[in-house]
Amino acid sequence: MGDPAVLRDLQPVSRRAPTRRSAAGRTKTSAAATAVEPDVARMAEGVARFLEGAGLSLGDPDLRDTPERVARCWSEEFLGGYRTTPEEALGECFEAPVGEDGALVVVTGLRFHSMCPHHLLPYAGTAHVAYVPKGRVVGFGRLAALVDCFAHRLILQEALAHEVAEALARVLQSPASACVIEAEQSCLRLRTAGQRDAVTHSEAYCGTLRRDGPLRRELWARLGARAGAGR
Repeated sequence: MGDPAVLRDLQPVSRRAPTRRSAAGRTKTSAAATAVEPDVARMAEGVARFLEGAGLSLGDPDLRDTPERVARCWSEEFLGGYRTTPEEALGECFEAPVGEDGALVVVTGLRFHSMCPHHLLPYAGTAHVAYVPKGRVVGFGRLAALVDCFAHRLILQEALAHEVAEALARVLQSPASACVIEAEQSCLRLRTAGQRDAVTHSEAYCGTLRRDGPLRRELWARLGARAGAGR
């Protein structure tokens, strides 16, 4: 798939507040919109205690500044997604071009990295994102930002796919959305004998893409075409 063309002649539209209704009908703020601000000083203290607990000396020149470096790295990169809401990641919406309602928008090969919450080990891979516009669209780069919004948190791969698909459905009011992820999990590759080449796959669908119908077959035809082009 080539680089997507720049969207032209699109008008910004307003977006609903980030709320949704529970099964009981009560309106609540999306958990995904909750901001978390890491305490870098406490994180550095925790890393120092971890190293000392491992029997290592912070007097070692190679470890002297490690707690602060690790704390800054985690705060700015691995946990940075907690400071961004899906609404902020998707940014400004634009009126969809005439006739685009019902047409599937697909962006493949979005590279990401994340951190598994079970062992605090990294995983990385590609995300393929799709949605059907309902009167409004966002820039293609904003879909990459949405993936990073959730990937730069402590999150399971399965949950990452779900959060991306759900955010597209909720924020854009899309009647059909999906996120398909292929990743290399350090938890599996490094800790399990003989699994250094393992690749994990996760899928999440919202709306009409939940059903195995023409729209899902179209999505997988595009993903299959991408895989074939890569061989």
